[in-house]
Amino acid sequence: MSQFTIKSLLLIFLGFSCIKGYSQDTTAKALPPVWNLEACLQYAKRNNITLKNLRLDQQSAEQDKLLAKAAVLPDLYGSGSLSYNHVNMNNSGSGINSSGSYGVSSAWTLYQGGYLKKDILQKDLSVQAANFSVLENENDITLQITQAYLSILIDKESIIYNEDLVKTSVAQLAQAQRRFDAGSVAKKEVVQFEAQLASDRYNLTTARNAERQDKITLKQLLQLPETGNFDVVKPDTVLSDGVIPDLTAVQQYALANRPEVKNAELGVRIADLNVQKAQSGYLPTLSLGAGIGTSFAKDATYNTFRQFDNNFYQQAGLTLSVPIFTKRQNKTNVAKARIVMEQSKNTLENTKTTLTLTTEKAFITVQNAKEQFTSAQEQLSYNKELYRISNEELRIGSANIYDFYQQRNLYVQALQSFIQAKYNAALAARIYEFYIGIPIKL
Repeated sequence: MSQFTIKSLLLIFLGFSCIKGYSQDTTAKALPPVWNLEACLQYAKRNNITLKNLRLDQQSAEQDKLLAKAAVLPDLYGSGSLSYNHVNMNNSGSGINSSGSYGVSSAWTLYQGGYLKKDILQKDLSVQAANFSVLENENDITLQITQAYLSILIDKESIIYNEDLVKTSVAQLAQAQRRFDAGSVAKKEVVQFEAQLASDRYNLTTARNAERQDKITLKQLLQLPETGNFDVVKPDTVLSDGVIPDLTAVQQYALANRPEVKNAELGVRIADLNVQKAQSGYLPTLSLGAGIGTSFAKDATYNTFRQFDNNFYQQAGLTLSVPIFTKRQNKTNVAKARIVMEQSKNTLENTKTTLTLTTEKAFITVQNAKEQFTSAQEQLSYNKELYRISNEELRIGSANIYDFYQQRNLYVQALQSFIQAKYNAALAARIYEFYIGIPIKL
C-alpha cells in the first residue's frame, strides 16, 4: 500500500473519531428545551458561579483546618551542602578541596499558651461558616429564580388573553365590515374596530416581548449558555390560596434554623476564639528541638568517610520563650480582637432583627396578596359576565359601541388584575412558607 493511501486512511479515521467525540460531548452537555421550577433550582445550585466560588472558599477553609491540625505535630527537615574550592599550594602547584555537611533537624511546639488548640477550633468553625454561606446564597438564588419563573408564567397568561382579544377583535371587525357593506353602520364604526384590533395586536407584541425579556433574566440567574430554544413549564394549577402559617411559629423556626443566623452565631464564636488566641501571646512558648548531622573537609591528606564518622553529631534541647516586652504588640492584638468580637455580636443582633422584620413583612404581604386575589376573582367574575352581555348586544346590534368598549376595557383590566393577583399570591405564599423550611413548589 502506498504511503499516500495510508495517510489518507489515517486522516479519515481521525476525522470520524473527532466527529464521534464531538457528538458524544454535545449529547452529554445537551440542555432540556423546557424547564420546570425544580429543574431550574437544581441546575442553579450546581452551576451558579457565585455558589461555585463559595464552595471553593469552603474547600479553602478545610485546608486551613488541616493546616491548623498539623501545626501540633513536629516537623522534619533535611539539609545538605557540598562545595569545591580551587587553591594554589606553595611549591606544589594547584589543587581542589571539597567540603560538605548533611543533617536532619526537627522542631516540636509543646506549648504555646493554648494558641494551637484554639486555632484548630476556630478553623473548624470557619469550615461550618463557609457551609452556611453556601446555604444562605442558595436560599437567595432560590427566591430570585422563583420570582423570575413566576414572571414568565404571568407573561404566558398575558399572551393567552391578548391572543383571545385579537381573535375577538378580528371577528368583530369582520362583523362590522359586513354591516357597513349592508349599509347598516357608518364607516366610522368600522375604523373604530380597526383601531381596536391594531391596539390589541400591539399589546400582544408587548406581552411576547416581556416574556422574552423575563426568559433572559431567568437564564442569567441560571447562567445558562447561549441557547435559543428555552422555555418553562406552565403548571396546570398554581396554588394561590391556602392556610397561612402562624407568624410567631415562622419567626421562631427561622431564628433557630436559617443559615444567615447560624452563620452570624458562628461569627461570634470565631471572634471569641480570636480573642483567646490573642491573649495567648502573653504566655510563654515551649518547644523541643533535635537534630543529627555530619560534615567533612577533603584534600589529599584526609579520608572523607573517616571524617563522617568523627564529625557525626546529635543534639536535642528545649527552648522556652517568655514574652517580657513586646512593644504593645500583644495588647493591641487583644484590643483589636475584642473590637471584632463586638462587631460580630452587632452583626448577629442585626441579622436576627432583619430576619424577624423580613418574616413579618412576608406575613403581611401574603395576607394582602390573598385578599387581593379574592377581590380580583370577584371583580373578574362580574366583569366577565358584563362583557359577555355586551358582546351579545353588539352582535345583535343593540349596543352602543362606546359603552361596549368601556365594558371591554373594564374586563381587560379585571383579567390583568386577576392574573397578577394570582401569581403574586402564589409567590408571596411560597416565600413566606420558605422561611419555615417548606421547599418552594408551585
